[in-house]
Amino acid sequence: MDMKLLIVEDDKDSASYLVKAFRESGHVADHAADGLDGYALAREGDYDVLIIDRMLPKLDGLSLIHGLREQKVETPVLILSALGQVDDRVKGLRAGGDDYLPKPYAFSELLARTEVLARRRRSGPAEETRYRVGDLELDRLSHQVTRAGKPVDLQPREFRLLEYLMKHAGQVVTRTMLLENVWDYHFDPQTNVIDVHLSRLRGKVDKGFDRPLIHTVRGAGYMVRDGAR
Repeated sequence: MDMKLLIVEDDKDSASYLVKAFRESGHVADHAADGLDGYALAREGDYDVLIIDRMLPKLDGLSLIHGLREQKVETPVLILSALGQVDDRVKGLRAGGDDYLPKPYAFSELLARTEVLARRRRSGPAEETRYRVGDLELDRLSHQVTRAGKPVDLQPREFRLLEYLMKHAGQVVTRTMLLENVWDYHFDPQTNVIDVHLSRLRGKVDKGFDRPLIHTVRGAGYMVRDGAR
């Protein structure tokens, strides 16, 4: 998939590296060195994805994104920033960003995230790359999970289980749905495999927190939701 990208980055070395890397990957990459130039190019150019640094001269990245959204520019935005705390990412996404990748990063991950956003623009709504429920965050691309900013170490099956529950956050997920979509079983194996994995998952996700996020809905199934709501 060929992409047309705009990179808004004031650091010359970083910008040069990104432009070269994307072009060598077969894509068109334009560059703006400050927020005002980036704003003008983003409004005029037909880009698949905008890659925007937060700390920019003349117009900061969040103000740039907010201004574009006010002007009904819906081009997907991936924010690159050395500011990588949970609050920083939340601010970026609430300003109108579609994804947020803290520095330092691997170009392979940046490329993969950019491709996901480009596909979303071309084919309509796509699945999110990140799920969030309360202070729990799951990154589908990097397979990282955090709660309150602290990493949660999950085994592959536990990750798939949490991913499926968070994809359907606020909805009841039945045992049959879990068996078919997490274990690829199309029959009931008559074991307690779900109970065992959910118990382990609760121990890693909810233990030590006042507010549990993984709930049992008696007689129906399970649900991930923010208990504060």
